[in-house]
Amino acid sequence: MTTKLTYKTTGTCSSLIELTAEDDVLTDVCFTGGCHGNLQGISRLVCGMKLDEVRRRLAGIRCGHKPTSCPDQLSQAVAQLEAKIQGR
Repeated sequence: MTTKLTYKTTGTCSSLIELTAEDDVLTDVCFTGGCHGNLQGISRLVCGMKLDEVRRRLAGIRCGHKPTSCPDQLSQAVAQLEAKIQGR
């Protein structure tokens, strides 16, 4: 089953992350704002990965002095997507 989520980020240059998963596999990620090249690269790397693997690998990454980063925000978005899938 396909599940979609739009996640509003906090503390990063990107402002929004749109996610799509097929069952427990991330199939599409689109960031709004932020460092386009880096975020496009991260999106391509994580597509096809299981949600729990994406969340585990990216959680806690910081950007400079900030307490979060775009990858960390993606991990939080994935956690919400997992909760949405489980709550069906």
